[in-house]
Amino acid sequence: MTVLDFEKPITEIHEKIEELKKISMESGMDLSKEIETFEQQADDYKKELYENLKPCQKLQIARHPERPNFIDYVNHICEDFIELHGDHTGMDDRAIIGGLAKIDGRPVMIIGTMKGKSTKENLEYNFGMPQPQGYRKALRLFKHADKFNIPIVTLIDTPGAYPGISAEETNQGGAIAVNLRDMAKLKVPVIAIVTGEGCSGGALGLAVANKVFLLEHAYYTVISPEGCASILWRDAAKAATAAEALKITAKDLMKFDIIDGEIKEPVGGAHKDYDLVSENMKKIILDSLDELSKLSGDELKSQRYDKFRKMGAFLEN
Repeated sequence: MTVLDFEKPITEIHEKIEELKKISMESGMDLSKEIETFEQQADDYKKELYENLKPCQKLQIARHPERPNFIDYVNHICEDFIELHGDHTGMDDRAIIGGLAKIDGRPVMIIGTMKGKSTKENLEYNFGMPQPQGYRKALRLFKHADKFNIPIVTLIDTPGAYPGISAEETNQGGAIAVNLRDMAKLKVPVIAIVTGEGCSGGALGLAVANKVFLLEHAYYTVISPEGCASILWRDAAKAATAAEALKITAKDLMKFDIIDGEIKEPVGGAHKDYDLVSENMKKIILDSLDELSKLSGDELKSQRYDKFRKMGAFLEN
């Protein structure tokens, strides 16, 4: 398993525990008290560490290569998932996957960005960076859900929309803008969850929702900390300073009413226990559907509009 820089002290304690267990087994010595002391030390250190992570450390967990991806969550949360392909113009961007499913028997349209866990998978999914045809596919599924009165759930984990020439040639900015406009008009409940990286317009193109949540160690920002540091200080190495200034964590975003809540992860991050984090997400989705289902289509549309209109602060002289 990949060990992050700030997790190395925990790894060293666990290595010491394994060493003591080996000595105890080979020599017959009773080292149970020493082992118990080290195990308690490891638990206390982990609890304190993960409760007080800096934004730059959360950034590392959000990008962890073993973090659950869209398909992992679908497999743990949904039943009867049927993937729907293509944007109806001959393209099927694998960086965005979506389809019909049920969550505890409730029909939903679930759509999300997809990352791989190997080089081969990342090439297939373009490292989670959608192209215009991906946003057009998502929009097709949004409209399908709206037509048949099916709630929408989006799961977002992207470093941003693909910035390559091919994407610009096929109107990347326009595709995202149309999604923003048409998602605002939907008359069904829309729930968005940022599960890892939620970066720039690439994330927002799936996040114009009635309820927006972040996993505990996910982040949501207008620009990546590295990009911000490169612009402000011409030095990407100052990403940690930028991450602090950008207020990218769930707790900061809740203070600014950008998101509606934080979804707890297992100690150490979502990659430590797929079942637990999926169960926490499922509960939030079902509770939100119960709340939003009480509103009419026009009320859902107005609530979504008001939610985004009140974001930000204005100063007048």
